[in-house]
Amino acid sequence: MRPREESANPGILASAATGIADHIARWGGDIDRVCGAAGVDPACVGQPTLSLELAAFCSLFEEAARDTRNPNFGLWFGNSFKPRDLGLIGYTAVSSPTLGAALENFVGLFGLHQQSTHMAIADAGNGLARLEYQIRMPDILARRQDAELSLGMFLNIIRECLGASWAPEEVHFEHPKPEAWREHESAFDAPVYFSQSTNALVFKRELFGRPMPAPDLKLLSITRMCLMSVGTRPVPRQTLKDQIRSAVRARLAEGYPALEAVAEAIKSSPAAIQRELARDNLNYKDLVEETRRDLALVYVNQRELPFSEIAFLLGYSELSAFSRAFHRWTGTSPRNYRAEKA
Repeated sequence: MRPREESANPGILASAATGIADHIARWGGDIDRVCGAAGVDPACVGQPTLSLELAAFCSLFEEAARDTRNPNFGLWFGNSFKPRDLGLIGYTAVSSPTLGAALENFVGLFGLHQQSTHMAIADAGNGLARLEYQIRMPDILARRQDAELSLGMFLNIIRECLGASWAPEEVHFEHPKPEAWREHESAFDAPVYFSQSTNALVFKRELFGRPMPAPDLKLLSITRMCLMSVGTRPVPRQTLKDQIRSAVRARLAEGYPALEAVAEAIKSSPAAIQRELARDNLNYKDLVEETRRDLALVYVNQRELPFSEIAFLLGYSELSAFSRAFHRWTGTSPRNYRAEKA
């Protein structure tokens, strides 16, 4: 049998952006201007059977945050998002018999709704579980808005079962702490931790057995079949180089990531990593440097982040070392770069 070709541009069903036009207008923005900046056709937004490129979807919400001058745009968009507005995968969750089945169906089918994304239910110990979410495309660096809106959507799936007052034990985000972080604790009614290894909701495992309020096994079967039909594009596998970049990024805040630790994390060997990078005329040090540079440009544009924290997040022990590296990459200091972009 001939293997299916892999997609170079992972996608997401456009239903995930249902209601964004109204939300942008509510905050004084312009949907056409936002879509134009993100390279998205406004007519496609919210359509349940159409797909958007995942990179464009993330850009859509980053641009919305800029256009509305609301850095917590994605947070409140996700907080107000109703599970059925997610389209097929939302109906798959709410028509399941129990909360545990809803989350298992949601996680199991999520790759058909959104590609190149890690979604899992993990054991957090002490009777707790983690609903984990993380985009696995290292080229999508600006993804804070997506993470916040996604966890808000997942929160509301659980609240569909447990009521609007339910709150998780903890909320984790992989991006740095933003200036208006107290809004996050208000939105989730829970402690929120930033610069974590992945995005996650942490909650009690005993909740899995709670019945969903409107189970419908016939509807569940239909929505599963429809989702498998409209989401049949092959899911692109991460290349070894992408896996290396992701592992490096996840370890930068602990200091310079050792090649051996990265190799162990991706179940490879240091020699295999060096061979893979050599195909692109790179070595491991070059790749770490590129990853630091790309993240630095994203972080410096987040005006609420102190330069000392950016240095820490990129694995530098001293601010002066980060400043020298940034000057080498851009020809200017972090402070001047931020001022020029203002």
